[in-house]
Amino acid sequence: MHSVYAVENPLMDVIAHVDYEFLRRFNKSPGTMHLVPYEEVSALLAEVKSFRTLPGGSAANTARGVAWLASPAGLRATRDILGEAVSRPLDAPVYGGAIGRDPRGDEFSARIRDFLPSDLALDRLAASRVLYLTGYMWDTENQRAAAQEAARFAHAHEPRITVAFDLADPFAVNRYGELFRAWIPGNVDLLFGNRDEFGLLTGSACDEDCVHDAMCMAPLVVMKTGARGCIVGREGRWDQVAGVRVPVVDTTGAGDAFAAGFLSGWLRGLEPVASARLANAVAARVVSVEGCVYEDLSS
Repeated sequence: MHSVYAVENPLMDVIAHVDYEFLRRFNKSPGTMHLVPYEEVSALLAEVKSFRTLPGGSAANTARGVAWLASPAGLRATRDILGEAVSRPLDAPVYGGAIGRDPRGDEFSARIRDFLPSDLALDRLAASRVLYLTGYMWDTENQRAAAQEAARFAHAHEPRITVAFDLADPFAVNRYGELFRAWIPGNVDLLFGNRDEFGLLTGSACDEDCVHDAMCMAPLVVMKTGARGCIVGREGRWDQVAGVRVPVVDTTGAGDAFAAGFLSGWLRGLEPVASARLANAVAARVVSVEGCVYEDLSS
C-alpha cells in the first residue's frame, strides 16, 4: 500500500548561485516562478559560472521526502531535532510515495502539455491513503483535468482518500486564484500554502485572518510563515508552531519538504501540531543544503 500518490511532472532542477543584479538583468523577481522559453534558459545558463543538476519537481520532491522519512536515515535525522518523545510514533511503518506522471519521454524536463487524465494510475491511487496535488497542475487544461479527476476518484473511493493540495507558488495563485477558490471547497481536505499565497487566495492582510478565511475552504489549513514556522488552522481555531532556525544555503524545495514532513506525521497518526513540528524540522534541514536532496541530510 502506498502512503502518498502525487500527481505532477518530476523535473530536473538546475541550482546556481547568483546575485540580485543577475535577476534584474533578466527581468526576474526572486522567490517566485517564471515560465521561460528554452532559448532563455540557454542564455541564463551561459552566464552562470557553475551549477548543479539535481532531481526536482514539487510533488516529486514531496513523494521522495515521504519515502526518505520512512528510511532509517530519515528517522534518525528527524529524531535529532524533534526528540524521542514526539518522534516515537515515527516507528510505525509507512510506505513511500507514488508519482503519477506523463509516461512519454521528452527532451525538455518541464514539458507538461501531454499529461492527460488517462495517464493516471488509478490502481496505485486506490492503494494510497493521501492524494497530493499542487497548484502547478493548473497550468494546462488537460493537466488540471487530470488533477480534478484524481480528486474525484479519491473522494469516491472507499475508504475515502485524503486530498492534500499545495497552492505551490504566488505565480500560480495570481493566475488561477479564481479557479482555486471555486474548486478547493468540498474537494480539498488539507490545504498548504505560504503567507503570500494565502494572502492572494483570501484577500486577507494578516496571518491569522488568512488562516481563518482559508478555513472556510478546507477543514485543515497549514500556512508556512518562513523562519517563524507555520500556523495550523482547524475547527475554528489556529496554532502557531515555531520554526527551526538554521543557516540557509538554498530554499529550493523547502515547501515540498515541509509537505513531506507534515504528511509523514499525519499518516503515522500524529496530531496536526505535532505533524507541523516535523514539517518545520524537515524543511529546515533541506534549506541547509543545495537542492531538495534528502540523502544529504543524513550526514
